[in-house]
Amino acid sequence: MSVARVTEITAASEKGLEDAIRTGIGRANQTLDNITSAWVQDINIKCNDGAIHEWLVNMKVTFILKD
Repeated sequence: MSVARVTEITAASEKGLEDAIRTGIGRANQTLDNITSAWVQDINIKCNDGAIHEWLVNMKVTFILKD
């Protein structure tokens, strides 16, 4: 039997949406063990002169707690 926990993180990237997600999961993986999934809850952008400057994602990351 296992128990999971969900934590919320925010990540950003100037490169794109996928990079923001990968950056967030990569950073979470440095601190959290046993990440099993993530849910992208919100996607936001920052604009500069009418162009996308930065992608921001809010994610809920699920990980299994150690025994």
